[in-house]
Amino acid sequence: MTDQLATMHSAFEVLDEDVQAALAEQGFESPTEPQDLAIPPIAKGDHTLVIAPTGTGKTETAMLPIFNSIVQNGTSFGISALYITPLRALNRDMQDRLDWWGEQLDIEIDVRHGDTSDYQRRQQATDPPDVLVTTPETLQAMFTGERLKEALADIEHIVIDEVHELAASKRGAQLVVGLERLREHAGPFQRVGLSATVGDPEAVGTFLTGGRDVTIKRVDVGSRLEVDVVVPEVTTEDESLAGELMIDAELASHVRTIRDIVAENESSLIFVNTRQTAEALGSRFTQLTTVDIGIHHGSLSRDARVEVEDKFKQGELDALLCTSSMELGIDVGHVDHVVQYSSPRQVARLLQRIGRAGHRFEEISSGTIVATNNDDAFEALSIARRAKEGLVEPAEIHVGSLDVVANQVAAIVNSRDEIDANKVYEIINNAAPFQDLTEETFREVVEELAGNRILQIRETQNQLVATGTWQYVYNNLSMIPDEETYDVKDVASGNQVGTLDERFVTTILEPGESFIQGGDVWRVVTIDDGDSAVKVSPIEDPVGEVPSWIGQEIPVPYPIATEVGELRRVTTAQFEHGATKSDVARDVVQRYPAKQEIVERSLGQIERHSEVAPPPTDSRILIEQHGRTVVLNASFGHQTNETLGRILSSLLGQQTGSSVGLQTGPYRIELEVPPNTGAKTVKNLLYDTDPEHVQPLIELTLDRSDTLMFRLAQVAEHFGTIKSWRGDTGMGQDRLQKILKDTPAYEEAKRAVIHDDLDLEQTAAILRRIQHNDIDIELVGERTPIGTGGRNNGGEFLAPENADASVITTVRDRILSDDITLLCVHCKDWERTKPVKRVRDQPTCSECGSTMIAALNAWDEETIGAVRAKDKDDDQDHRTRRAYQAASLVQAHGKKAVTALAARGVGPDTAARIINKHREEEIDFYRDILEAERQYARTQSFWD
Repeated sequence: MTDQLATMHSAFEVLDEDVQAALAEQGFESPTEPQDLAIPPIAKGDHTLVIAPTGTGKTETAMLPIFNSIVQNGTSFGISALYITPLRALNRDMQDRLDWWGEQLDIEIDVRHGDTSDYQRRQQATDPPDVLVTTPETLQAMFTGERLKEALADIEHIVIDEVHELAASKRGAQLVVGLERLREHAGPFQRVGLSATVGDPEAVGTFLTGGRDVTIKRVDVGSRLEVDVVVPEVTTEDESLAGELMIDAELASHVRTIRDIVAENESSLIFVNTRQTAEALGSRFTQLTTVDIGIHHGSLSRDARVEVEDKFKQGELDALLCTSSMELGIDVGHVDHVVQYSSPRQVARLLQRIGRAGHRFEEISSGTIVATNNDDAFEALSIARRAKEGLVEPAEIHVGSLDVVANQVAAIVNSRDEIDANKVYEIINNAAPFQDLTEETFREVVEELAGNRILQIRETQNQLVATGTWQYVYNNLSMIPDEETYDVKDVASGNQVGTLDERFVTTILEPGESFIQGGDVWRVVTIDDGDSAVKVSPIEDPVGEVPSWIGQEIPVPYPIATEVGELRRVTTAQFEHGATKSDVARDVVQRYPAKQEIVERSLGQIERHSEVAPPPTDSRILIEQHGRTVVLNASFGHQTNETLGRILSSLLGQQTGSSVGLQTGPYRIELEVPPNTGAKTVKNLLYDTDPEHVQPLIELTLDRSDTLMFRLAQVAEHFGTIKSWRGDTGMGQDRLQKILKDTPAYEEAKRAVIHDDLDLEQTAAILRRIQHNDIDIELVGERTPIGTGGRNNGGEFLAPENADASVITTVRDRILSDDITLLCVHCKDWERTKPVKRVRDQPTCSECGSTMIAALNAWDEETIGAVRAKDKDDDQDHRTRRAYQAASLVQAHGKKAVTALAARGVGPDTAARIINKHREEEIDFYRDILEAERQYARTQSFWD
């Protein structure tokens, strides 16, 4: 052993002999790069942020010097160190990883989270471990137990794993206030943060320590990365399979390409961006290949996830198809290669994902991005280049989130029973996200809590007193928003398969319909709304509906979208100067990681587009119009385009007095405009809108939006306005808005929407550049190759082409069974409500004989009243116009128009477009209706 210790060098030399002996026994002869850099400052007691690639021993980097400190100082009654991770699954992995060291060094290590048994909790309270692995929410819970609070008084070290993940969320804001509460209770302690991807180390260091001195040790991530971007090309094999299975040939080429990459490696992770894509692609793999893959995402049950993790680790699966659920280092054993299907949207995502490949002792992590279209290819090239150069996006830290303040004020008061308000303010103010929190705003939050009977204010002594606070605290340990979900349960076994969002269940699913989850197809047996459960049975039919889940899409940041625009601009200029595709591609591959033939294929779209119109770039917006659809091709990313789109739709709505539909993406803003409104009107708005008015315009649009109401309901629970623990699960949107208007809760809901979804500053800058002619605007009266070539972002390829027999039949049967109200708009006296299937081919008024019969939703009493009203307000005028439009459709097309108008979210304009497609087959007519219903479900929050 002495000879082995003699070989120890560098950072390991600062550790005691016992720890060095354990290192030697494990075969750690020399430190990895992050260990070499960071063990000395951590051993010295410095607050330290360690940024290094996945698989380079960051956990040991933090814990070896902490173990060393515990060995040197001896153990005490209490907990010496907390290791905090954002996922329970990581807790299990960390305990497994740390237990060996604990046995060697006689240090007790345990784990605590929401699934920890009552017996284990009692054991930890009476005999606390030296090191406790836990989650941010469990730390909050630990303040509520007297014995555990006593154990926390001995804390000397806190390690926060995946600190970037927490820094960008309200969970993180809550956690760092929790650390300040712990500091008040236990005195100063050391803080260590670990991450593979931090774009702004100083900001994350400040977040970690509350602005105290921090040592930052960073290992270049990009230098270990080997990335290739490929764009599949359709082969005869793909066309043959596509014809045989009635799927899209391009999708078949995507699956074949991934299959071939997986075949070249022993174990692969296949990352996708959404749970929906995971299910759809998994289903296609089952149809098209013999590859053994498992599906892993957050809406599958814990048992299902653990099962596929274990199978992959044991080599029973060739690949694991996963979402961000697998980004954060859950132990699945060795990974040779990572496939990213479609652009990962962000540099941080790519680094986290491809960083999963390779061993601790290997230098390179290798991965392939399989791009699905031209937008995707250019975006993937941009991200891959930026990743190699270490250009990671900054963490979007939630600064000043007032529902976190409310949550922590209540928690602090509950832990003390009674406390001086100034002391509470001081504790919260010490946490980095709240160092700009004013005493006035703090007081407003406290008064709202008092008004909701969460606490009392004893004015004369400036004391805050606990009332029913403990109920609030136990039910608000987490800042993760509750979302209504249905449990999916196998009727035969009773096992939970996973979960589905309420919106998908209520708008799409019916008994007898099939859908995909966990890569298998399930048929709905019953839907129990009372228990929020969908009972299912497995079937062999390969066709099933792909579930949709809320809030999945990863936003493309402004710098990446503008680099895509820059790439278009530069390559277009080369074409204009006579360069061939081969010449241009040769130049591109000098800067971007892709083969020349791949780039040549992607450049074909720019070449074709240039024959029709100048391409949209980082300095040019191209506005197209086709019918009532106006599309702004704008390379500014999700948040800027969303902000700009909301402003344009709001201003157009004000000008015309009509609703304006909106759909946005990182490269396009699509507006469904009223008649006699077009591209020129939109262009004029871009030149005329004052950049200084961006914020007030956005706030006006938010006041009317479902997006704000959804967020307001979440925030209201954290303020105690809605008391779910007493059975008060909600209230009407109008009432909630009225109660909370001009309160901190309302301001927080607006702040959160703007923080998460919008970019006011960048949008104002874009308007200034337009008005200073730094950005050109071009109009074209037709759809262009770039305007149409990237719209799907791969999504439509994954929807079942024949979402079919079972799905379409269910849609038809549901619509024909729905009630519809028929109203004669000529005499206004005749009105009938009946199922659609009982409506005549040509409805006629039995009172006056008119065929001007409006088909209306059976519950739409306001429109019926508006048609009959003599003196109408603006809203009634609008409703009356729509009723007459509906009547004209029914007069011209009879029952076919009634059927279309009975669909969910389908008004006269959409119904007219469906009918005017003149489908010969009934199934195609209902497929068009289904697509319109889905479009409405996706965009309804953006309609005024």
